[in-house]
Amino acid sequence: MRIEVRAHPGARRERLLWDGGRLHVWVTAPAAEGAANRAITRALARALGLPPSAVVLVAGERARDKVLEVAGVEAGRLAELGARPAP
Repeated sequence: MRIEVRAHPGARRERLLWDGGRLHVWVTAPAAEGAANRAITRALARALGLPPSAVVLVAGERARDKVLEVAGVEAGRLAELGARPAP
């Protein structure tokens, strides 16, 4: 499944929020040298209970808006993310 993501690097704490059409991901990592991208994929994998290899960045490497490919998850699982912090 492909997921549209809005990145929020350099946040005070990590959290995820599904707004029904796009997943907002706040990570503490800076937007430099791919650190935020790696943090975003790890945070999403952790929140969905998947291995990190199940989440792959497919578009938006240097943009705030990204597209991630997630293997082994159904669309309904995203609604469960709500506004809770990532584990």
